[in-house]
Amino acid sequence: MSDGEHHAVTEPRPALPAFAALDLGTNNCRLLVGTPAGKGFRVLDSYSRIVRLGEGLQRTGLLSADAMDRAMAALHGCAARIARRPVRAVRAIATEACRRAANGDAFLSRVRSETGLPIAVISAREEIDLAMESCLPLLRQGGRRALLFDIGGGSTEFAWVRLAPADRPELIGTLSLPLGVVTLAERFGSTGDEAGAFEAMQDHVLQALSPFERLYCIGHEISQGGVRFLGTSGTVTTLAGIALDLPRYSRQAVDGTVLSQESAAAAVRHLRLLGSSGMAAHPCIGPERADFVLPGCAIFAAIQALWPIPEIVVADRGLREGMLLRLMRGDRRRGHRAPQYGRFGAGEG
Repeated sequence: MSDGEHHAVTEPRPALPAFAALDLGTNNCRLLVGTPAGKGFRVLDSYSRIVRLGEGLQRTGLLSADAMDRAMAALHGCAARIARRPVRAVRAIATEACRRAANGDAFLSRVRSETGLPIAVISAREEIDLAMESCLPLLRQGGRRALLFDIGGGSTEFAWVRLAPADRPELIGTLSLPLGVVTLAERFGSTGDEAGAFEAMQDHVLQALSPFERLYCIGHEISQGGVRFLGTSGTVTTLAGIALDLPRYSRQAVDGTVLSQESAAAAVRHLRLLGSSGMAAHPCIGPERADFVLPGCAIFAAIQALWPIPEIVVADRGLREGMLLRLMRGDRRRGHRAPQYGRFGAGEG
């Protein structure tokens, strides 16, 4: 997205039940509210704010007071937005920053107490499952294997998947790498545009990925053909925006687009030439995200170097979409009986 805060209200209050999904990550706080529509959902409200919850975590092992206050402000805003309409169920999750921080549990207790949001930490494996849930339509478009990756703020998740034409894709192996755009920038003390910094970050990620490659021989599978490569993260959607030369970011233009290896690499080179100031001024990036774009690109470049797949499917969808789909599926199984879980209805885990 081009700015640090995004709001969208696309539909009035619906007659169908509404569901809400909230994702508190290392860098962003995101909310999505939707109502069932066919096999998917129609978006009623979306919200995203950069809160930098994981700022300084690499150094101290703790969530800082300022970072928690920023996140709390965004979470209060999310709770208020949810309260504006009758929402049948809410799922609220926290990921890598709260998993790693020694004070993560105490912070989430404060969130639950002050906002009423039923927030809880999820495992890295569930992150992968939710990302897969949201990307199923894109995974069903052919091939025999798929490598799905999600570059986050505090970690990068991978799913090595067996595809079957008529069945649900089967997970062969998963990896949660404790390297994301924030952790990598803090580890190297760099935004990636200093001399040698980008290459150092890329090499670091390559070394960390090598055991996963040795275990599953993904490179050999790629050489046999029939492997799909699917990325879901701010990094790959930004690369798509650059490759498509969008005047401003458009989810409709980006989600599901296919980038050639060459166009993705050219987009990385373009961003490196722009530098921090150029990225801050770019309409698809903005000042709040500029410092984390090149660390994300270094992760992407390492993935591409290790697994040179000719095309990349770009997905502007992730944990929130996966949660909404699960909430709606669970509601259908219950026969539309609204569960009773206190101030906000909670959905299936």
